[in-house]
Amino acid sequence: MSELLVGDLYRFQDLLNAEEAAVVERVRAFLAAEVVPIANDHWARAEFPFPLIKGFADLGLAGRKRSNLLSGWLAMEMGHADASMATFFGVHAGLAMGSIETCGSPEQQERWLPAMARFDKIGAFALTEPSGGSDVAAGLHTTARRDGDHWVLNGAKRWIGNATFADLTVVWARDVADDQVKGFVVGKDTPGFVATRIENKIALRIVQNADITLTDCVVPEADRLQLGNNFKDTARILRQTRSGVAWQAVGVMLAAYEIALKYAKEREQFGRPIGSFQLVQDLLVRMLGNVTASLGMVVRLTQLQDAGEFRDEHSALAKAYTTTRMREVVGWARELLAGNGIVLDYGIGRFVADAEALYSYEGTREINTLIVGRAVTGLSAFV
Repeated sequence: MSELLVGDLYRFQDLLNAEEAAVVERVRAFLAAEVVPIANDHWARAEFPFPLIKGFADLGLAGRKRSNLLSGWLAMEMGHADASMATFFGVHAGLAMGSIETCGSPEQQERWLPAMARFDKIGAFALTEPSGGSDVAAGLHTTARRDGDHWVLNGAKRWIGNATFADLTVVWARDVADDQVKGFVVGKDTPGFVATRIENKIALRIVQNADITLTDCVVPEADRLQLGNNFKDTARILRQTRSGVAWQAVGVMLAAYEIALKYAKEREQFGRPIGSFQLVQDLLVRMLGNVTASLGMVVRLTQLQDAGEFRDEHSALAKAYTTTRMREVVGWARELLAGNGIVLDYGIGRFVADAEALYSYEGTREINTLIVGRAVTGLSAFV
């Protein structure tokens, strides 16, 4: 059994079986040896560590069937190491591969998924648009027009992770004939497809987010996801990946708590470690409480997934709650480190900044709140 994470006070890791624990140990060792040492430097330079792709491929995680508990735990481990690399993996293996697995025909799955599982081909997922995010279900402006055996795509996408270097991007567009949302797999060299890196980000700086423009972009009917015929199909993918973001948020919390606890034991003021002061211990216990409550929530969430009783409100509540608690934890950790908390050197600054992105993507707190509110009241408060 792998060593417990510092913040796993209730020993949730003991729920993993021996085989799952071995996978966690292998992934944790890779992240500690390869990702953590380079994360601050690449974050500061906003550069993606391309040599690490082979390391992720060698782990054999993408496309592998496993329990939702293990999948969630791995997302947490990645968030604990670096939220950007967790996002890279989540976009590729979750959103892009998940779209093809959920909405692709057997032939399409066989055509794309094995290469993506080997990381020979990297995927991206293009749903959000420059003029719309939360309202994308009804307000998707990117269009798809059938022309014989092809489709012509026009529009724009924004905040598309991996898109500057992805080999293929799953693009969601509205069919002008029936007004339904459909998915298309678009190769990076397709004429009319242009991905431009978004600059000057203050969060997830390692992630290569892009603005995409689609200008008379021709895609064969064979590359339209055959089982993705409306936004309900898209939502099935988001329900699953939203859970992954909740787990990532717990990972960020765990890292912040770990950094703060270590600092409190080592930093001395007034002749003794600051961890011996009551107000510092109060901050640490607040952090640990948030971590423990959030970890308990996502563990139960994956149990519902594994039992086939998983609904939209389950992942929505987990995403809204854990990312809110995450914001508190990274803020308290920064507070505990005082001035040293605003530089990368002590480890917490990157997590403070990256938490802002996790808080917003995969559905804002407000949108996820309305999803849960609709479920518990039976009344929709969406505009």
